[in-house]
Amino acid sequence: MIAVVGPTGSGKSELGIALADALGGEVINADAMQFYRGMDIGTAKLSLEERCGVPHHLLDILDVREEASVAAYQQRSREAMAEIRARGRVPILVGGSGLYLRAALDELEFPPTDTAVRARLEDENAAHGIAALRERLAAVDPVSAGRLGDERRVIRALEVYEITGRPFSSFMPRRVYHQPAVQIGLGVDRDILRDRLAERVHAMIGRGLQDEVRVLDGQGLREGRTAARALGYSQFLRVLDGEWSPAEAAEDTIAATRRFARRQLTWFRADDRIRWLHWHDPELLGKAVRAAQKEGPLS
Repeated sequence: MIAVVGPTGSGKSELGIALADALGGEVINADAMQFYRGMDIGTAKLSLEERCGVPHHLLDILDVREEASVAAYQQRSREAMAEIRARGRVPILVGGSGLYLRAALDELEFPPTDTAVRARLEDENAAHGIAALRERLAAVDPVSAGRLGDERRVIRALEVYEITGRPFSSFMPRRVYHQPAVQIGLGVDRDILRDRLAERVHAMIGRGLQDEVRVLDGQGLREGRTAARALGYSQFLRVLDGEWSPAEAAEDTIAATRRFARRQLTWFRADDRIRWLHWHDPELLGKAVRAAQKEGPLS
């Protein structure tokens, strides 16, 4: 198993295709927003032509109204890995969604869900605010309370505790591979990445991001708890509502994308199993191939 990881805008998709071509592989998408049909421009999804004939899996598998599930992704990605290996080819995970990558690569147990418990907690949040729920979580799971920021995750942590009696933090992934794997990280100089991300957002807008958001809005984008929060899409929904100008949406998207890239780097830098290569190294492909061949089996 090979995984190409790193921050958004670092060239993971291109390296994934090059590795697949060099090693006889197929790509498994590990970018949560590329699961969605029609979310093409704003997620930098490669076109069929740009995939250069390399088979890609787990792209365009959800409607924008559906919620992405890490547990479902774990099952589907591992099924895809097995099918690729059965064809005598190499599975190559490519993406920057850290928890989805962990679900595919590592031993990761998923706690159960109960829609009735979650609905009750959501009603409590609506009535009394998140502070009360956060205080309750701190009493039973201080680790999660200190780590989880948004309302949805706090509610999920309390839901898990009520169902299982175990703290949500006890279900966190361990850095133990489910199967032998090699992770190749793409590093980019900070200033270069900042400029590259700004250019990338402006290019997306030039390619028609606002029109893409308008079309998806007609397909129920706002109903999607995952898709509606995607970088660029949430900003340009505000343009459609008349709240922001396209220029304001662009600047906010750039700032949000840069923050996201920093969070990605923090996540991936904490994993000492990743072998880092420079994104613009002229010998990048050769070094990536040698890393894969040296560090683990190719099938």
